[in-house]
Amino acid sequence: MGEILEYLEGQFQHLFNTTPDVIVKAPGRVNIIGEHTDYNHGYVLPMALEQATYIVGKKRHDSLLNFYALNINRQSIADINYPSRNPIDPWMDYIMGVSHELKKLDFHLPGVDGVIFGDVPMGCGLSSSASLEMAVLKLFEAVGNFNLDDAEAAKLGQRVENEFLGLKSGIMDQFISRCGKKGHALFLDCRTLNYELIPIELPEHTFVIANTNCPRGLTGSKYNERVAECNEALNTLNKFYKKSATHLRDFTIEELIPTKNIMNPISYKRAFHVLSENNRVLSCIDALKSGNISRVGDLLNESDFSLQKDYEVTNRELEVMTEIARNIEGCKGARMTGAGFGGCTINLVETKHSENFVKILIEKYNATTGRNGSYIISPPSDGAKILK
Repeated sequence: MGEILEYLEGQFQHLFNTTPDVIVKAPGRVNIIGEHTDYNHGYVLPMALEQATYIVGKKRHDSLLNFYALNINRQSIADINYPSRNPIDPWMDYIMGVSHELKKLDFHLPGVDGVIFGDVPMGCGLSSSASLEMAVLKLFEAVGNFNLDDAEAAKLGQRVENEFLGLKSGIMDQFISRCGKKGHALFLDCRTLNYELIPIELPEHTFVIANTNCPRGLTGSKYNERVAECNEALNTLNKFYKKSATHLRDFTIEELIPTKNIMNPISYKRAFHVLSENNRVLSCIDALKSGNISRVGDLLNESDFSLQKDYEVTNRELEVMTEIARNIEGCKGARMTGAGFGGCTINLVETKHSENFVKILIEKYNATTGRNGSYIISPPSDGAKILK
């Protein structure tokens, strides 16, 4: 990390002819299990990655936000007092969105000069956007001399996406980017926002995150479609049981099954995935705590099959990648992770076989799909923090 920070401070000095006051970082994340459950008030089990968004910054004496994004060599300037979207530099919307939500909470914010750099792969389901939001929030906390409660910080990030950006996202990504801890996954109840840090003690196993490098063009429309289908299932369950539940979380698999013949078949499959996935999250936690690695692998596979058959959010590339992975020596389990329709898979692999695993996986995936797959290996890492 030292080399990155030295590089960023040098870039800031070059761009603004002064030294920065503060350096912050916030990680990306991978979801071990618990997919498409968060917006149904269910359970998730993500972990923070070593890959992160870094911001070096300095307080200004006006209300301007003057930021430079190193990854794309773009500079953009906005005024805190005039919140608006930026069609030319949409990455600036996340900065403006965070400042706008903080001002609504009556925090006094100064202007900031900032340089942003990230090594979280973008557009592949590892939450580079939530990483940026939580890094920006840490920056404002540092220059504004205040500190939000972690749950409130995550909820603010969700409001940025839901209200300022108009995206129907859950709260998991912001929560793990803010609250992650080295050596742990985070079990989050997306209704109560109660969470538990789950030790990841896998001395002989490694999580390998493989990227299909397949664009996720349908994610937005299909995501909203799945939300609507879950709500349709919820309405049928409420009518059948004469309840007024607000989310699928309020029902069990055992309660869902009797409604199969009266529920829209598509909505039934969506609900079956959500409720069975909640159960898999709880089972995975038990398996991790007891050291039952084979069971963890089986649950990853079960989750993937459910996402393929019941929730239908995979695509050819994801299915090819997980199928190849499951047939390589040392792989205990594999599944797609993230919203789907492209993006990444997470694979539980025996560490002694991990080098051979990634070599075979990428070679066979590339040969089968004509794409250029890639991978990262990261242990569970810390959440957002002020580094200076």
